[in-house]
Amino acid sequence: MDLVLMLVVVVVTIALVFDFTNGFHDAANAIATSVSTRALTPRAAVVLAAAMNLLGALLGTGVAETIGSGIITPPDGAHGLGVVLAGLIGAVVWNLVTWRLGLPSSSSHALIGGLLGAGVASATDVHWTVIAERVAIPMVASPLVGFVLAYGLMVGVLWLFRASPFHRTMRRFRLLQTVSASAMALGHGLQDAQKTMGVIVLALVAGGFHEGSSIPLWVKLAAAVVISAGTYAGGWRIMRTLGRRVIELDPARGFVAETVAASVLYTTAYLFHAPISTTHTITSAIMGVGSTRRLSAVRWGVAGNIVAAWVLTIPAAAAVAAGLYLVLAPVLP
Repeated sequence: MDLVLMLVVVVVTIALVFDFTNGFHDAANAIATSVSTRALTPRAAVVLAAAMNLLGALLGTGVAETIGSGIITPPDGAHGLGVVLAGLIGAVVWNLVTWRLGLPSSSSHALIGGLLGAGVASATDVHWTVIAERVAIPMVASPLVGFVLAYGLMVGVLWLFRASPFHRTMRRFRLLQTVSASAMALGHGLQDAQKTMGVIVLALVAGGFHEGSSIPLWVKLAAAVVISAGTYAGGWRIMRTLGRRVIELDPARGFVAETVAASVLYTTAYLFHAPISTTHTITSAIMGVGSTRRLSAVRWGVAGNIVAAWVLTIPAAAAVAAGLYLVLAPVLP
């Protein structure tokens, strides 16, 4: 096996490892609210999320094409594959660190940060305009939109059901959460599995095994199956943070948070092909619905730790990736 083919195999394997870590790291995005409100049992929620992740991963390619051709353009051959490999490992390392700490950081931004760090360290062509339009602006806007929409919709729900019996209303919303959790898991597959597809295509192009940004069917299926397997493996540490430590949710607030977050994920994937963070979106929506109770109901200290992880994600993953590239560079032709 020549060096280029060996590196392609290694990069594709590490990309699927990232996909798996993305699944168990971000499983909480789709199911934490439903589990915390007891709308679904943990096992039923995980199975539902895995199935909807699989379906969502097969519903589009816009985000994958942005990752595959819009972040960096590595050189052809072994050197370019080394750049992609360093970026991937930087993302995986950050995912594992934040999972161990129980912090819901963004796997998407870890991947983007890893590719950026390796790209800058290797003097690779970095598409700063695309990053500004499809990464930086959505990174700031999606949590703000999630918070505001969730707050506004929750106020409307509270007004609409103000005279309804509380327990009967909560039972109905608990049933509706099966739908909203499914929608959230579908959006997670639509967004996050596509990012792995994009990286695999990036490696195939650098290795000379593919042309353009189209996504081969085997890449779609591999990414979809692996992220579903990762989701099925669970993500209990982060689930506790999102589902209980930020705020104690009731079924109505859980339904609204999931519905708003899923809507933002679909809109950005289909209209803008923007790789936004499912973690940022659902967490900000949870904070939005929680604020309708009273501002002090949100545990802002925990929220502050989450925001700190958000801010650190891109530079931390970039630093790991850049360091790894500098280690690899002397042995790359």
